[in-house]
Amino acid sequence: MSTDLPAPATATASSASATATATATVTATAPATVTASPAPGSAVLTARVPGSKSITNRALLLAAAASGTTRLHAPLVSDDTLAFRTALTDLGVPVRSTPRDECWEVDGLAGAPDQAAAPTRIWCADAGTAARFLPPFVATGRGTFVFDGTDQLRARPLRPLLDALTRLGATVRTPADGALPLEVDARGLDGGEIAVDSSLSSQYLSGLLMAAPGLRTPLVLRPRRLVSRPYADMTRALMARFGARVTDGPDGTMVVHPGGYTAVDLAIEPDASTASYFFAAAAVTGRTVTVPGLGAGSVQGDLRFVEALRLLGARVEVSEDATTVTGTGRLRGGFTLDMGDISDTFMTLAAIAPLADAPVTVRGVAHARLKESDRVAAVAENLRACGIETAEGPDWITVRPGVPRRAHVVCRRDHRIAMSFSVLGLAVPGTISLDDPACVAKTFPGFHEELRRLFPGHRRPLNPVGPAEEHR
Repeated sequence: MSTDLPAPATATASSASATATATATVTATAPATVTASPAPGSAVLTARVPGSKSITNRALLLAAAASGTTRLHAPLVSDDTLAFRTALTDLGVPVRSTPRDECWEVDGLAGAPDQAAAPTRIWCADAGTAARFLPPFVATGRGTFVFDGTDQLRARPLRPLLDALTRLGATVRTPADGALPLEVDARGLDGGEIAVDSSLSSQYLSGLLMAAPGLRTPLVLRPRRLVSRPYADMTRALMARFGARVTDGPDGTMVVHPGGYTAVDLAIEPDASTASYFFAAAAVTGRTVTVPGLGAGSVQGDLRFVEALRLLGARVEVSEDATTVTGTGRLRGGFTLDMGDISDTFMTLAAIAPLADAPVTVRGVAHARLKESDRVAAVAENLRACGIETAEGPDWITVRPGVPRRAHVVCRRDHRIAMSFSVLGLAVPGTISLDDPACVAKTFPGFHEELRRLFPGHRRPLNPVGPAEEHR
């Protein structure tokens, strides 16, 4: 059966009819023998999911550009957000934190950085948001800014963003392959109308959107082949919270009006992508997991992942202020799902798909090959190492039922590979070891400890012969 994901239904516990309108496209094979045993009457497990990385880093940039002092409550504290925060301080933005990082205070510049006196070097580490959000921001100011990052980040493409900035009149210099290191000579920007190739990442569009209120005239953006649209919608929602005005023009254009931003107090909701691992853990263990603070009003599209779990047969409840998933037994397969809009969670589904009673196909995820790793290939190769039959194409992967065998998972320094396969390890204890369990620090340094708190059988899946963690 083939289907697209709807938005999560509010305050519903139904699972029986989730696939009723889908068209059959995948036939069943021999079912896996691993079955989640529901635990009726057992306590609800409350997952402590940290703040959203996507919201935290967007809010940091908007706060930096705003007039006044912004307070960000419950920000994510992780490798990526700390790299973004450090980059802002290097740009002259004061950021203070409470002793336990419950709140970050950002004194805005009331515009973009003005550092014409000497070149400013910005280290982005592994943070793709820093490399894609900060260059448009500084281009609206004055000075010379040089961005660089790790080898992993240097491998990620920037060409669509650089082309857009050049068409707006910015002076940018980068190696021939259009990646880091990147030098921006900033003298402010005028608006206009430009098309933005958004087929590889929505972050190029988000970076331009957030910089646009600092342009001298309105900017009309025409996204082409936009992937992960919910992230662009999140960007627009946060911009509006900081007082920017974005309107929809004809033919799918977005019109951003000059005027800057105003400081706010903002509570960062839990990270929906990170929550996917705990929701999936509920599905494969037959337990009930709830994430408070992540409800129907979330600006994060990745909350739609729970609808994938509903297709698998889990019971899902979404209220105004929490989301709860309960495993109900053997997982149901036999469907094809387009996860292009929420591709950061396709690995969570693919990793537990061997436990279903029929094949599961995920499509629409070609752009996931250009993330921290080639995620389609990484999932397929690691599942094969577990003895699971898979097939893949440019934008799809099919996972067939099977009983995972003991395997050493190669994370490729990708936090989402490590977390996804840790969930599979819950269902078949003792089978999964990770070559780099610490790579989860990119978005959730305490992931393994939280998974073990909820599921005491989980052990940090460290292989002692794994690579050194020099990148930490």
